[in-house]
Amino acid sequence: MRLYALVWASIAVVLAVVFRAWWIPSPSSPVADLVLRNAVIFTSDESLPFADSMAVRNGRILRIGNYSFVKEVAGYGTKHLHLGGKVVVPGFVDSHVHLIFGGLQIMRVDLRGVNQKDEFVRKVKEAVMNAKEGSWILGGGWNNDLWGGELPVASWVDHITAYNPVWLSRMDGHMGLANSVALKLSGISNLSEDPEGGTIMRTVGGEPTGLLIDSAMKLLLPWIPEVSVNERREAFLRASNLALMRGVTTVVDFGRYFPGVSPELSWEDFADVYQWADTTGKMMIRVCLFFPLETWTRLLPYVDDPHNYGLQVTAIGTLFNMTLSSDKSGLQVAIHAIGDRANDLILDMYELVVSTNGMRDRRFRIEHAQHLAPGATARFGQLGVVASVQPDHLLDDANSAASKLGIDRAQKGSYLFRSLLASNVQLAFGSDWPVADINPLGGVRTAMKRIPPAWNDAWIPSECLTLNDALKAYTISAARACFLDKELGSLSPGKLADFVILSTDSWDDFAAEGSTSVEATYVAGLQAYP
Repeated sequence: MRLYALVWASIAVVLAVVFRAWWIPSPSSPVADLVLRNAVIFTSDESLPFADSMAVRNGRILRIGNYSFVKEVAGYGTKHLHLGGKVVVPGFVDSHVHLIFGGLQIMRVDLRGVNQKDEFVRKVKEAVMNAKEGSWILGGGWNNDLWGGELPVASWVDHITAYNPVWLSRMDGHMGLANSVALKLSGISNLSEDPEGGTIMRTVGGEPTGLLIDSAMKLLLPWIPEVSVNERREAFLRASNLALMRGVTTVVDFGRYFPGVSPELSWEDFADVYQWADTTGKMMIRVCLFFPLETWTRLLPYVDDPHNYGLQVTAIGTLFNMTLSSDKSGLQVAIHAIGDRANDLILDMYELVVSTNGMRDRRFRIEHAQHLAPGATARFGQLGVVASVQPDHLLDDANSAASKLGIDRAQKGSYLFRSLLASNVQLAFGSDWPVADINPLGGVRTAMKRIPPAWNDAWIPSECLTLNDALKAYTISAARACFLDKELGSLSPGKLADFVILSTDSWDDFAAEGSTSVEATYVAGLQAYP
């Protein structure tokens, strides 16, 4: 695998881990390396939606169709896979992850899914018992909505962490909990002022509770020992293995960058981890990297062979100027927006950028797009803006959306997957891992059923997707969203042979229930998992 700049001039900034362009050779009788037969192959290609056989040569798809057609390219040395009617799908493209951060979290306190204070405390206590005195206890993934909304405070864990500083980030990365040891170490007290763009949560008496929001995290994060290069490389390898277990062959990585964190982290990981993995042959999956918007000028040396990047929402005027300039230089822009007002602001800004810089195939993205105002779905379609959404987030939001937005707004504007498709919007699915699990099959089922935990019925059933639409959002549509659709995203002749063999042998059952598991994952025609 090689890390190199893609050669499609229309994108300008996609740093993608892809195979070099091994096009199908043209001898009179090319011989396949691998032939799959007796399968139900969902191709994500409208010209041939289903097939039962597929041939692979030199990492790319040589033929796909019925067995009588495909077997013509089998010969001496061809490996045959008889799949007994099992379903095969293109390798999943996770459109939004924080890959190295997720790999680091695997070895830390995992608070995802915790729904009681006692369990929260128990997990921290367990980590302290296995830690050296004075070492940091790091972790996160907590969601206070799961235990009724009460925000955690330092006193929850102070009695069990008297000799260890603690930092536990919320699931969205915009808030975290520090214990009293960490607050003292970082100099945060009742005399500390809130930094611009952030908040130190306080008691009625003015004492810090331990919660730091957005840029207030900058007051503490520099005190946490820097993660070593070797730790980040190990995290990347762990994350890649997990992705392959879940059928993910390509990810769009927004890096370790969150509000309050240095934008340098993305560039350090590019140099220390991705280029290392590329040169040492340790790339197991394909990666499209996004960089912080404020560093966009650094991408100009790469523009002769395209790239991609991501951003932190800031003052709208500053954001517009950065977007206008980077777009004019041919870069693809992705902006995070969750609420309806934020999405409208970004749509307005994108429209102004287009009118200023002129028409081109730019594929502007909005990451999350969870709650939309009336008319917003149509504007996504009219402007050609990609909606990069994460189905599993609705499982966490369903219980709190009504109280935060009001029942009417929540019902009419939340996770509008079907409405976006009806407006001809490019819908790209992802996980936001480690905020949610990296699990495309789980995301597919969520998009189909929309049934949160402890619910009996779907939340906004009119927005449920069919299996076909959900799979496309995780494959060909996700590939288009990052300009990789000429290389992957569908099982089509000439494309890279990234595919997943599922455990089910019934398409009808899969389409009805959305339930199955990954049996094997192939990258460029080679088995990568198990």
